[in-house]
Amino acid sequence: MNKVAKNLGLYLVLVVAVVTMVNSFLTPEELQKDYEEISYSQFTKELEAGNIKILQIRNNTVPGESSSAVIQGELAGGERFLTYGLNVSDIAEKAAAKGITVTVEAPQRNVWWVSLLTSLFPTLLLIGVWVYFMNNMQPGGSGRLNAFGRTKAKLYMDNKPKIKFDAVAGCEEAKEELQEVIEFLKDPEKFKKLGAKVPKGVLLVGPPGTGKTLLARAAAGEANVPFFSTSGSEFVEMLVGVGAARVRDLFTQAKKYQPCLIFIDELDAVGRHRGAGLGGGHDEREQTLNQILVELDGFDDNGNTILIAATNRPDILDPALLRPGRFDRHIVVDKPDVRGREEILKVHMKDKKFADDVDAVVLARRTPGLVGADMENIVNEAALLAARKDRDKITMEDLEEGIERVMAGPERKSRLISEQEKKIIAYHESGHAIVAKILPGADPVHKISIIPRGHAALGYTLQLPEKDKFLISKSELMNRIAILLSGRVSEEIIFNDVTSGAANDLERATKIARQMVTELGMSDSLGLVKLGNRRQEIFLGRDISEDRNYSEEVAYAIDKEVKAIIDECYERAKEILTERQSLLDKIANVLLEREVIDAEELDKLMKEEDKETPPELPELRVDTLPNPSRDFLA
Repeated sequence: MNKVAKNLGLYLVLVVAVVTMVNSFLTPEELQKDYEEISYSQFTKELEAGNIKILQIRNNTVPGESSSAVIQGELAGGERFLTYGLNVSDIAEKAAAKGITVTVEAPQRNVWWVSLLTSLFPTLLLIGVWVYFMNNMQPGGSGRLNAFGRTKAKLYMDNKPKIKFDAVAGCEEAKEELQEVIEFLKDPEKFKKLGAKVPKGVLLVGPPGTGKTLLARAAAGEANVPFFSTSGSEFVEMLVGVGAARVRDLFTQAKKYQPCLIFIDELDAVGRHRGAGLGGGHDEREQTLNQILVELDGFDDNGNTILIAATNRPDILDPALLRPGRFDRHIVVDKPDVRGREEILKVHMKDKKFADDVDAVVLARRTPGLVGADMENIVNEAALLAARKDRDKITMEDLEEGIERVMAGPERKSRLISEQEKKIIAYHESGHAIVAKILPGADPVHKISIIPRGHAALGYTLQLPEKDKFLISKSELMNRIAILLSGRVSEEIIFNDVTSGAANDLERATKIARQMVTELGMSDSLGLVKLGNRRQEIFLGRDISEDRNYSEEVAYAIDKEVKAIIDECYERAKEILTERQSLLDKIANVLLEREVIDAEELDKLMKEEDKETPPELPELRVDTLPNPSRDFLA
């Protein structure tokens, strides 16, 4: 009824507006169409001369007809004319005195209801606008102003996600933790009779792309209960108080469908640490967070409503969110290991056609550090490549190309590179490959290429570890630095000059060396000391600087130690490549000819060049015991 009344009122206002415009501005069309308009001065002149035959008075409009005599310069005899005057009564008296036929038209009468509406139009318009806004600001209103405070969460009931846990791979521990929540929603009495309480909130924590959102959708499909889905950014609006109102409305709606699940993606959008804003004043985001805290563990009991949230920045969340009674259970959804990547690949390979040579185990070993989203992208890229080549099935070659596209970017064969630059790139990448093959414990070289990829890489040497590592030793870090510097060493040995192609290698090598000294305690001169603290601005959401907690003398010692590590690794790479310069020339020439060398061909070239007595490697003065620091690996 309210909607019908609003529509009727709107139509009434439109009718009044149209009638008013017509009545105010419309001029009779016949006066403009059939009459010739003349000036008032010309009209008075012809009136005095007696050249007017018929005259008609219509308010301020004076139409008429000329006599048989010709009006000078204006009208021919018998022609109709039209002019306008202010005091038309005087004009009528003068014309009648001269014997001209004068007619006066009666004033036009408007319909009474039209005149009434016309006179009341401004008042009706103001009343209508006032009623419209008052109606929309009431709690029961359904207009836009009230809609700001309503939740934007999508409710899934009969259309719940069809995904089950069998469609989620690579996170078995996380699925087991969520299984308890699902069993509580299905059979709460089983837990209540033992006095157990289900977690009020479950926080899914992990790097981007590990499947947190997919895991929540699978939990909703397994639980078979109503499911509300929203994101943290949907609570934030321009108007003050909207976020808290939407939180209240979300939990009010959830109480109507208990037992149910609520999923909030990217919780860090509203759950950041309070009191970290830039400047003072009222913080709308903090009020939204306060309302979430109250709804999770306040005076009102939400019963069988369970909140699941996901974030990849748990370090910036407010401590009140993470305490027991709010988000009781924290489930880590980490990067998958080899077995997890294999299971993820099998999930994404179910509905696609593959050749007999495709092996998921081999692909899982060649994708260390990649997450579920990367694995899905690899399979999709391989399918696109196979379709581009008009193949009926996806081959191992397509999948390996998909891996390289995800890791290094697509090939850019159209980039024009001079022969001299191509030769420099070939020697640069050959140096990386030789040192990586010679040094013990280095990741195996899978492929060398001088085909540009991505937005910056002119060539690359792809190293893939045989297994996942969670600890790394000092000797392995030194080997990594030597491998990174070997490209620059090759340029210096062959061309007696260096280029800018090693800029990224130098940056990465320096970062590793500095972390060894300041974070991992791998410096003999400085000892087992953690130097420097990362300064975090929670409001900005990332580390923006480093707080120096050491003196200028220690800073000088750090720089000196970093340079010593770099220099030692550089000399080691230089010694290896100097003794194998003929092998360096051979691999570089093959690269110039074929542009790509795989692992098998590289092994063959290395064996052909091996001498009976291989040169001894320079000793490294390092402790080879693993360092248990995992912060560096993360």
